[in-house]
Amino acid sequence: MSTTAVNLSTLSSNYSSAQERIPTQVLGQDDFLKLLVAQMTSQDPLSPQKDTEFISQMASFTSLEQTKTMQKDMAQMRGDQQVLQANSLLGRTVIVQADKETKVAGQVSAVEIEAGKPMVVVNGQSYDLSQVVTITPTVNSN
Repeated sequence: MSTTAVNLSTLSSNYSSAQERIPTQVLGQDDFLKLLVAQMTSQDPLSPQKDTEFISQMASFTSLEQTKTMQKDMAQMRGDQQVLQANSLLGRTVIVQADKETKVAGQVSAVEIEAGKPMVVVNGQSYDLSQVVTITPTVNSN
């Protein structure tokens, strides 16, 4: 009968080649419901948990979900507002801070969206909206 020696290096090499479990950082609604069902099924029948505790937990979870949704909606609204702000600069004369020492003046000829952020085009060059330092009002020629 043959035997294979098992030592720490063999064991650790086998373990490291296995796929490691990466825990999830955020619990979702399904996770919460699973926890709630597990909590209800494993409670002591002689001293059951009160309904108000379950209702409180559900209210907390609902509040958390609504906060997450509102946060996502606010981020979307902020992006939309930036696009509207960039569009309002079309045809206007602006000064942009190109780098630490250089400022560029010119008319905004276009608005481009790069990686979800609005960029104003001045003298053929794209600049981030945050680089605009001065906006000159448009003069009406009647």
